[in-house]
Amino acid sequence: MKDLFYAIQDLFVNVLLKPMDALKALELENWFAASTISWIFMLIGFVAMVYWMLQLKKFSENNEEDKSISSHSFL
Repeated sequence: MKDLFYAIQDLFVNVLLKPMDALKALELENWFAASTISWIFMLIGFVAMVYWMLQLKKFSENNEEDKSISSHSFL
């Protein structure tokens, strides 16, 4: 059982969090490069949010959703 927890630790520390260690090392060498990478991720998130909002607006204007008001019987 102990080996399972060590395997999980090894997976996260040595595999999944390696990019964060590389970004931390990059920040010490070149702050502008590290900040540029962060801004790129924020831009991707913003574009995804705008796309999602436009899709929600499109489906809302299509009037396919059942918006009838219903409540529980005990109300």
